[in-house]
Amino acid sequence: MKLRKDADVLWTPRPDIRTQMDEFRCHVNKKFAVNIENYQDLWQWSVDNTSLFWGEFWHFSGLKYSQKFESVVDTSAPMSDIPEWFPGSRLNYAENLLQGDDEDVALYTAGERRSVETVTFRELRKRVSILSNVLKKKGVKKGDRVVGYIPNCSLAVEAMLAAASLGAVWSSTSPDFGVAGVLDRFSQIKPKVIFSVDAVIYNNKIHNHLEKLTKVIEELPELEVVVVAPYVGNKDDIDISGIKNSIFLPDFLALADPVPLLEFEQLPFNHPLFIMYSSGTTGHPKCIVHSAGGTLIQHLKEHKLHGDMKRKDIMLYYTTTGWMMWNWLVSVLAVGASAVLYDGSPLVPSPNVLWDLIDEISITVLGTGARWLEALSEKSVTPIETHNVASLRAILSTGSPLQPDTFKYVYTSIKKDLLLGSITGGTDIISCFAGSNPTLPVYRGEIQSRNLGMAVESWSEEGSPVFDESGELVCKKAFPCMPIYFWNDEGGVKYRKAYFNKFPGVWAHGDFCQVNSLTGGILMLGRSDGTLNPSGVRFGSAEIYNIVNPVQFPEITDSLCVGNNHNGRERVVLFLKMADQQSFNDDLVREVKKRIREELSARHVPEIILPIRDIPYTTSGKKVEVAVKRILAGEHIAQRGSLINPDSLDFYYGILENGENGKSEK
Repeated sequence: MKLRKDADVLWTPRPDIRTQMDEFRCHVNKKFAVNIENYQDLWQWSVDNTSLFWGEFWHFSGLKYSQKFESVVDTSAPMSDIPEWFPGSRLNYAENLLQGDDEDVALYTAGERRSVETVTFRELRKRVSILSNVLKKKGVKKGDRVVGYIPNCSLAVEAMLAAASLGAVWSSTSPDFGVAGVLDRFSQIKPKVIFSVDAVIYNNKIHNHLEKLTKVIEELPELEVVVVAPYVGNKDDIDISGIKNSIFLPDFLALADPVPLLEFEQLPFNHPLFIMYSSGTTGHPKCIVHSAGGTLIQHLKEHKLHGDMKRKDIMLYYTTTGWMMWNWLVSVLAVGASAVLYDGSPLVPSPNVLWDLIDEISITVLGTGARWLEALSEKSVTPIETHNVASLRAILSTGSPLQPDTFKYVYTSIKKDLLLGSITGGTDIISCFAGSNPTLPVYRGEIQSRNLGMAVESWSEEGSPVFDESGELVCKKAFPCMPIYFWNDEGGVKYRKAYFNKFPGVWAHGDFCQVNSLTGGILMLGRSDGTLNPSGVRFGSAEIYNIVNPVQFPEITDSLCVGNNHNGRERVVLFLKMADQQSFNDDLVREVKKRIREELSARHVPEIILPIRDIPYTTSGKKVEVAVKRILAGEHIAQRGSLINPDSLDFYYGILENGENGKSEK
């Protein structure tokens, strides 16, 4: 094991600041007559005492409910049976998010060609009450699906909360999804109402949205109402006459009662709230159904304890409505904090657009995908020199593993005194397994800790816990934010296959990770379904990306590493996307192999290194390794709806046989 050096410590918490994590630990000590002195012991207590922990956090969280639970969970039930949480309780997700003080700001909205606007909690409740009233008049009831094909704007939040207030189920996707990608998702769940817009602005261009919306509507016969908000243009200049069952948002709102009463349907803890989707790059997306209570209590735990979020905080998470981080961001309203909704490119009109916004409205927590931070590093953006950033106390990163060099970039080029929290979880759990922690140091390249109540371990192929080496990320015990079911999955067959096939009765998440026995931190090493296994050595692609990146190789802008079966054995194939005016050559290949051999091992060295014109990414910023691996194996990938650059897959067909250009297969 490589011991940590002082140079690896990038930030330490101030001892004079008492966090909500500290308060909860002291509360547990007093309530249960224990003497827990540090976070690692608190985590161990939380996973050893599942019912005690979650039951106690229910009360600590300030969660609003109309009926208390009869019990927490049956811990004797197998995890794969998807046990019921907090039976007997009644609550409403929307009610919990609308508790903030009337004149406090609930939402800040901003975007390309848009100035900052605010929505107070009073205004938000009023807007939600109107929408809820009209939806109810239109026949929306418990269990109906209300969806958004919509940008990250206040209407998305308002419509979601209105649907949730009635017990309807919300699902959304962003305008950058193509027609096929949207239909792959929404056609499975048969929505009754859809909210959308006339157009969006991205990368300084106006993109008409009505053409795509019209095609989507034509294939969703169950839709009874199509609500179109004039978002870029004026209502008088927008023609929706060709869209069946359509109505402009102002006309829809005008149908409300003069003084609409906002009522919150009191529902079981496990009532469905959100439908999320798997990436769908290797088949039709799975429709993952999350509960209102499970989502709420998990997000409260992460925001209050792991994020130390309070009423005064303002969080900007750069996301779209098609990524689970949007749902996670909106939940900060439940602690009375403000959410910033940004719509547009984070690099237009300059790479400083979000830093300008941070200074303008005193944002305290910034969330982003790892790829954006890497892009800023590549562009040598230095907010520490050009901006104030005095308000910023934390940066959160997810979507893909945050490289050690990017950790260093944040502290040298953005701000020295802040918590850089790399977090990991996913759509499957609409939250995190591991993440930020205000009571622990930040070590370069590591996620700070496993989250409370999440019995996460790294397991070998034989199913034994391992430390300081690569293993499968598993969770041994049930947790409230497990999906309650997959849509149209009779008997839960697909559900169990997705998470419980590898280790029966234990959740295997599909990620490769390493737990540091000294710090308790975690290194994420890539998707385990894309695990590389040359000569019997299993490792994740992130180990390669930590070396082959623009910081160490300025001539390379991006890379993709996958395994390929060849003559009965696996070989590692590395694709390099070259920077402008840079050429791929034998000297570069030799240097890449040399660096990998020196920093990892000879068995990590790719057998094949090739140039590629583009690297495929999902809309949430994740590299698409498995689809490329299947293409190299001779398969055709038709499902591309979740990719931000779907045509990039075409470059990989035949590339091993024909070299750089490959052969396009549409």
